[in-house]
Amino acid sequence: MRNKYLDRVEDNASVCTWLEKTQLEKGDSVTEGYTSELWDFTRINSTQNEFQELRNIETQWNDEAKHLFYQNYGDLPYLLDVKVDRHLFRAMVQFWNPAYSCFTFGDVDLAPTLEEYTTLLRCPRIQGHKAYVRPASLPTFAKKLVMITGMIEQWAVARIQQKGDSKCVPWAVLRDLISTHPDVKKRVDVLALSIYGMVIFPKALGYIDEAVVDLFDRVGKQNTPVPAILTETFRSLSACRRAGKGRFIGCAQLLLVWFHSHFWKLDKVPCQVFFEGYSPLKEAVDMPRRDDILEERWIDILQNL
Repeated sequence: MRNKYLDRVEDNASVCTWLEKTQLEKGDSVTEGYTSELWDFTRINSTQNEFQELRNIETQWNDEAKHLFYQNYGDLPYLLDVKVDRHLFRAMVQFWNPAYSCFTFGDVDLAPTLEEYTTLLRCPRIQGHKAYVRPASLPTFAKKLVMITGMIEQWAVARIQQKGDSKCVPWAVLRDLISTHPDVKKRVDVLALSIYGMVIFPKALGYIDEAVVDLFDRVGKQNTPVPAILTETFRSLSACRRAGKGRFIGCAQLLLVWFHSHFWKLDKVPCQVFFEGYSPLKEAVDMPRRDDILEERWIDILQNL
């Protein structure tokens, strides 16, 4: 066992050496005297869905339903209470480097990792080695809705709508279904699907996109959604930076919690992060933060990290 551990340590050291050598050759923040240069200003739209109805549903549930939700889908409900600081978010976007797929703050490179996002979501059923991959052959959108909701196919077909280049189902339809469905397990599933569509992948405001339904169906089979979440985050940031404008359609809540996690100061017991019941997302929600720092000031702070 000890030899296996040492082998891994040596492998990690080799990887770090290779990365540093590559970065020095390519030229980035590791290069001595490097100073990051801001691109043209990106006018990003961070408009979010309204979450109050989702909050009301979750808070009104009994302990049995809440326990079933957390057991199957982790800490997703805490995302509903993460406040998006638009000034900080818009400032962060200015430091996204599409060429390296990372934030470059002065001489510091940062990017979310699979391990970090998995830790933030904290779902016991997620299996990290089972990444979501879109199958070549898929059931129809209606059939996937039937499997998730337990309703009949005619119900699903009647509620599918076309939004731009995608098929969607209105959030209002799922909201009503959560309130009236007799099966608590289905109510839990539909609420989780709603959070994925409204918070994590908010492509069409007020609607849940077909691609989200497909991914959610695979999550139910214990596949991890984290690579897809990160991919959409990186893709949306890069698209907005290259265009100089656009609406961010990744999960702004997770991205901001990840950013703050690199600067947290635990005033109580540092080892609390190793406790089984510790929730980084709950910690982020409970932690008071200033929201009066303007975008220009944030840019100055990030530039000089």
